[in-house]
Amino acid sequence: MERRASSTARAEALRSEQSYVSMLYDRLDAVRRNAETALSQEHGRGAAGGTHQARLERDVFSHEHARRVAQLNAVERGLCFGRIDDTEDDTYYIGRVGLRDDQGELVLIDWRAPAARPFYIATPSDPGPLVRRRHLHTRGRTVVGLDDEVFDLARMSEPDRGTLVGEAALMAALRRERTGRMGDIVATIQAEQDQVIRSGMAGALVVQGGPGTGKTVAALHRAAYLLYAHRDTLERRGVLVVGPNAMFLRYIGQVLPSLGETDVVLTTVGELYPGVRATAADEPRTAVVKGGPRMVEVLRAAVRDRQRVPDGDLEVQVPTKTSVRGGVEVVVERMALRVDHATCVRARDRARAVRNPHNVARKLFVDSALTALALDEARRLDRPLEGDDLRYARAALWQTREVREALDALWPYLTPQRLLGDLFADPGALRSAGASLTPEERAALARPAGSPWTVDDVPLLDEAAELLGEDDAGARAAARRAAGRERAEAELYAREVLVVSGVADLEVMDAAALADRHDDGGPATTTAQRAERDRTWAYGHVIVDEAQELSAMAWRAIMRRVPARSLTIVGDIAQTGSAAGARSWGEMLDPYVGGRWREARLMINYRTPAEIMEVAADVLKAVAPDQEPPLSVRDGEAPPRALRVARDDLLPTLPHLVRSELTEIGEGRLAVLTCDARHGEVAAAIPEAASALTADALDSPAVVLTVTQAKGLEFDSVVIVEPGEILAQSPKGGQDLYVAITRATRRLTVLHTGDLPPALARLA
Repeated sequence: MERRASSTARAEALRSEQSYVSMLYDRLDAVRRNAETALSQEHGRGAAGGTHQARLERDVFSHEHARRVAQLNAVERGLCFGRIDDTEDDTYYIGRVGLRDDQGELVLIDWRAPAARPFYIATPSDPGPLVRRRHLHTRGRTVVGLDDEVFDLARMSEPDRGTLVGEAALMAALRRERTGRMGDIVATIQAEQDQVIRSGMAGALVVQGGPGTGKTVAALHRAAYLLYAHRDTLERRGVLVVGPNAMFLRYIGQVLPSLGETDVVLTTVGELYPGVRATAADEPRTAVVKGGPRMVEVLRAAVRDRQRVPDGDLEVQVPTKTSVRGGVEVVVERMALRVDHATCVRARDRARAVRNPHNVARKLFVDSALTALALDEARRLDRPLEGDDLRYARAALWQTREVREALDALWPYLTPQRLLGDLFADPGALRSAGASLTPEERAALARPAGSPWTVDDVPLLDEAAELLGEDDAGARAAARRAAGRERAEAELYAREVLVVSGVADLEVMDAAALADRHDDGGPATTTAQRAERDRTWAYGHVIVDEAQELSAMAWRAIMRRVPARSLTIVGDIAQTGSAAGARSWGEMLDPYVGGRWREARLMINYRTPAEIMEVAADVLKAVAPDQEPPLSVRDGEAPPRALRVARDDLLPTLPHLVRSELTEIGEGRLAVLTCDARHGEVAAAIPEAASALTADALDSPAVVLTVTQAKGLEFDSVVIVEPGEILAQSPKGGQDLYVAITRATRRLTVLHTGDLPPALARLA
């Protein structure tokens, strides 16, 4: 009965909010049409004619109308994302731009306006004037989800309480279900989260919390609070949010428009290196090696191994005379140029001594080698090199293919992809660079050339980029030449405009000034767009969710992006599933902040029913007895159950079980969780369920996931297939099973063919 009432309230709230959002889009369309009409009219007035003042005004108005049209086009997605109800019974909607109706009344408040401030800074312990805050989740122009936060339930009327959805509905239910102590518990939940949200921006804050404690929600509200309270800093530098996979980012991204999405970059560890989008995972033994700090020395050694000198003297055969035969240039004479071994060693050691990255130091090595070759050439030709002759001689030698190939073989220009790919594909290179590794560890790294990148490769690519650097002198020179050409073309066009318009004779403006006036610096980009493309971008704040999964090498990549060490680190050591992940927060953070990090603990689980949490606690006690599970404060609607079937009946049983569970949970979401090896066949047995790891997979009523893919997510009903296989699939299999069980917020079913693992004896 309560479930049906909740579903009805949600449907009615969705209809009401959809009506308002549709009105806002109608208004957006009208304002945009007006701006486009005004822009067309300005363009229609022509480029010539009228007074000088009129032409300048036309330019200004055209520019403003064009900016307005671009702004209105940019806010199409996520136009309205929030609503606040205050103690005066007034309601305001918050969005990405301000809008007024035909009578001039404000119908949508720009998120940057002072009037929107309560939406961002209200917390349970200090709500200000707010009674309720509502987040609206839209897809296109359709409202697909709502989430309420109530700050003063007593001030809400009974009909309004009936419209609560999401977190607020859950909190209200908690208050209704019990008296006395339950009210204290709800207050404790709110106080815990408030401590996280309002903690200062400086330094590293660890939010340690078990399943269902709301740590992700608290961290995202913290991001919203920081973006508003420290707007100047974070608008300029941006916020980076790192999650475990694309599905999780879609899940939390539903609230991010309220954070100012132009200032927030959402990514996974597999996407930290620009141009690479890795989703595949390595085997646990390989992940441990790649994620360990020894890989820093392995990569350094690999780079030094590519800075070579010949065994003897360097000898290069260069062409001295060519002829054209049949339209093809043919070399008819060559000269052998020689650089002695000692000179090669000095050139290499000199380039190394400056301690520049490999590709930057390469220029010094090449210059030294070219100088030695040019001097040898001059000696053989008995031609002294004076003044600029040496520079010209070096440049001429560099143009010959033979010289370039010889020097590239000694000190090549390397990309991170080339360095890593060559290293893992060459057993000899691995033995040389990986002297600190055991033969078994080197074997774990070996793979064929051209293999796809894995998530654990990405921090190594980032480390390699630091060691290699980039000699961008040529690119900078080319950019300067291109900018010069564009500027010359702009001034030529400006001179033509001045002549045609008759302004040139008045001598009130020259071509350079007119070109400056219309130089907009190219297409406008947001902070997030610039940061996402720039590997060296320094963010103002970084949020890492499911942070316990990050390896030591991944932490190095994260810390490079936040030199100010302003971080919110969210996770649960008890849920560490990666073999390379954290065993303690100090182990991962102390190398960077020297113990200067603070911890906020969330200990109350208000999502997972107590009956399910008891099963999870048994598993945790078996695999990590030093870890304490959170206290669950909700009773479930059905006890967790185990279903044993014959091995041949496992896959045929699944579709019927899924349909039955979907009927039980109504409009809820269901997940079938499996070990990695069984994911494909289970997905094939339930074709109506989503199974690919895509951002929109959660739109499906049912989804088939591995436990790793389900990290950080939650579902009304969870079906775990063969828990023994999940336990056995990795050294962290026990933590994986703990994670799988705690994804359920209402119903849990364990489907198995053999005996249940001892940790699940409660279900037997």
